[in-house]
Amino acid sequence: MVMNTILEIIIIILLAAIIGLFFLGLSRKIMARIHWRYGPPIAQPVIDIIKLFNQTSMSHGKLFNFGIIFSLSGSVVVLLFLPLGEMCPLSSSGGLLVILYCMLIAPLGLALSGGEAANPITSIGISRKFLLAFGYELPLLLILLTVMTHFNTISIVDIVNMQLQTGWSFQHLPLLLSGIAYILILPAILDLRPFELIQAPQEISSGPMIEYGGKFLALATIQHAFNVFISLSLFTNLFLGGAENPGYFFLKMLIVFIILLFVNAVTPRFRIEQAIKFLWRWPALLAFAGLIIVSVTG
Repeated sequence: MVMNTILEIIIIILLAAIIGLFFLGLSRKIMARIHWRYGPPIAQPVIDIIKLFNQTSMSHGKLFNFGIIFSLSGSVVVLLFLPLGEMCPLSSSGGLLVILYCMLIAPLGLALSGGEAANPITSIGISRKFLLAFGYELPLLLILLTVMTHFNTISIVDIVNMQLQTGWSFQHLPLLLSGIAYILILPAILDLRPFELIQAPQEISSGPMIEYGGKFLALATIQHAFNVFISLSLFTNLFLGGAENPGYFFLKMLIVFIILLFVNAVTPRFRIEQAIKFLWRWPALLAFAGLIIVSVTG
């Protein structure tokens, strides 16, 4: 049993990294084709990581080093709570609330690391990250409460298994509202337009990433890939019924991600106050309406 669990942990981490990096490469390729450019190869993020690990790295101190490792570790922990097909190493160790808390570790780690660099552009990016997180955490909490109330459990594994019997959550009215709310906040979680505020190369020169180089930038890229996988995986498990095998699970995530990329290609960037106003209006209202309906009808 111990060996099986260790093997599942290794497989999930590797698959999450591969799928997340594939999505990062795919996003650059699709955006380039939409802009009538050829674009880099889909494997470009992997090529960049290999190249960065072979470059000289500059550290700003022990807290700078610890921050990126802390951020990456938080994402790895979240991965182990999320079902990937029939694999979920920490299925009996916590539920959706634990996942929600652990998802806060990644931005905290980047804040610690960026704060040690003492770069004003980095500080702007970090402040935007926390403000944006403050905006989407409210509807995300309401969404999770609605799902937990509807299925009467906090276990994401049980929620996936129940959908095998009752159909996808997206097919039921109260959870349909919550699913739409989740789709509306997904670009904010993934830092896609109209919520591309944290890095925003045209405004703040990539924000928190400006001080990263070498192995630190490589680790930050891997952490970003994990974040993409986690956000899409959580949506797929909660509203699209998960999957019995990783291949079908990947296909569901891919479809959702491509839809988000088309939205990213045609929408302008919000200002930070516009982003918060949007997140606290439409996604929060939809999620709250879903929670009320579930509470009344449940």
